[in-house]
Amino acid sequence: MLHVYFGEGKGKTTAAAGLAVRALGHGQKVLFFQFLKSGTSGELSVLRQARAEVFSGKAGTKFVSQMTAEEKQETTRIHNGFLANAKETEWDLLVLDEACAAVRAGVIDEEMLRGIVLENRERKEIVITGRNPRQWMLEAADYITEMKCVRHPYTLGITAREGVEF
Repeated sequence: MLHVYFGEGKGKTTAAAGLAVRALGHGQKVLFFQFLKSGTSGELSVLRQARAEVFSGKAGTKFVSQMTAEEKQETTRIHNGFLANAKETEWDLLVLDEACAAVRAGVIDEEMLRGIVLENRERKEIVITGRNPRQWMLEAADYITEMKCVRHPYTLGITAREGVEF
């Protein structure tokens, strides 16, 4: 089935990581792809220790709006490589963290992503996270969870904290 965790609130990646841990606890094979992130979030090391296959961006990744054309092209090549891996590897759960943003930023082949999701959603578990999912994602989803921010310390000037936000 397809799970879509979206919205402006905190918790999308956390929910996806929790589902990955649950699947790993039942002996399932998990692929965890993080798009547009540096690969330094705390949950990734735990997922790796639990034998998930984790693919993430390279350290120092900029916001797409700050990338040169060459950097954007390299990011797209890396992200499309993640998807190619999903086509070639057996898995039970595929997490596509920040896929919504990667699509909107144009740093992923949306048709390849859509093909993987639609071809596998009836026999495997897939999670898509991010803000502003495409309509096709919502229409195909079996689970839709919207994270809504009611209060966040960031509004008080408190920056992201290690172990909580990353």
